[in-house]
Amino acid sequence: MSWQDDVKQIRALAPRHILFLCVQNSARSQLAEGIARKFAPPGVRISSAGSSPAFVRPQAIEVLAEIGIDASSHSSKTVADMDTDSVDAVVTLCAEEVCPVFPRKVAKFHWPLDDPAGAGIEAFRHVRDELVRRMQALFAR
Repeated sequence: MSWQDDVKQIRALAPRHILFLCVQNSARSQLAEGIARKFAPPGVRISSAGSSPAFVRPQAIEVLAEIGIDASSHSSKTVADMDTDSVDAVVTLCAEEVCPVFPRKVAKFHWPLDDPAGAGIEAFRHVRDELVRRMQALFAR
């Protein structure tokens, strides 16, 4: 299935809380959280978490700022830090590593994107731009 098919399914679910999940919650899931918050309609809660949270990479904060999103207050979180009962849909973003498992049964989608960490600022911009495209499709009115 393609991410476009996932978008159709997520839209049909009309989730009230979407969680973006990866390993460190430092780059991809942070980018997804910031971008989704920008495009999501009022009343839709957006979160991100990781199985082994580290820190939010400064490049993620920088490339979000380039498109008018302030992620300077974001922090890396683990699933255990959040209210998992309110999550309706989970989108995992891992490509090359083992993705974390969400602890309860919810609608799950997988959007594998290469980890930009260690690959330079252009890699972060590439992932950001791809996520913008997907979030615009997901939250189109």
